[in-house]
Amino acid sequence: MSDLIVKAAVKEALDDSNVAADFYDALDAEVEELISDAAARAEANDRKTVQPRDL
Repeated sequence: MSDLIVKAAVKEALDDSNVAADFYDALDAEVEELISDAAARAEANDRKTVQPRDL
């Protein structure tokens, strides 16, 4: 899967902190897992639409 996060937006959100280069990869993996879990929950509930409650 391609990058799911925007590095510039993350850096801006953490403007008072330095960001390690490997942080972005770890964050991207966490987001990918959240999305996958949400899609599985929607499917388990016989829906094709992923909704906020699936998070």
